[in-house]
Amino acid sequence: MSLFDDVLDDSSFAPEQFGPQEAFAGTLLAASACDGHIADEEVGTLVTTLTRMKMYQHVPPHRFNAMMDRLLGILKRGGPEKLIALAVPVVPPELRETVFANACDIVLADGVVEADEKAFIDDLLIKLELDSQRAKTIVQVMVFKNQG
Repeated sequence: MSLFDDVLDDSSFAPEQFGPQEAFAGTLLAASACDGHIADEEVGTLVTTLTRMKMYQHVPPHRFNAMMDRLLGILKRGGPEKLIALAVPVVPPELRETVFANACDIVLADGVVEADEKAFIDDLLIKLELDSQRAKTIVQVMVFKNQG
């Protein structure tokens, strides 16, 4: 227990709850950072993915940038695990397979799938409560997409 815990109300430093946009983007940002670094290809895939989605089409650039800054701050302070813990519960059920597919795409973007990335995807499958056979099909499709 920290000295600050005795003096300060724990909620004073609690991050604001995520909405669906932050949850989706946070999950993808965690996927890009799960191996300890964020490759340029992963950033490119992340930005392209988000800007193509309907849920971000009406988000002004300053609000989008503020959201990404907030997510990066959480990532820097707590790592991908903290970001996933905050994001996954808020991802709408109808977007869980979508976020999983896009996380796989980001992991595959730099052409190398490291052990940390494999473990991240396996853990994400469980946290999103996806059917394992359906998830395997998604992974296969994303591998095909990223070949060549």
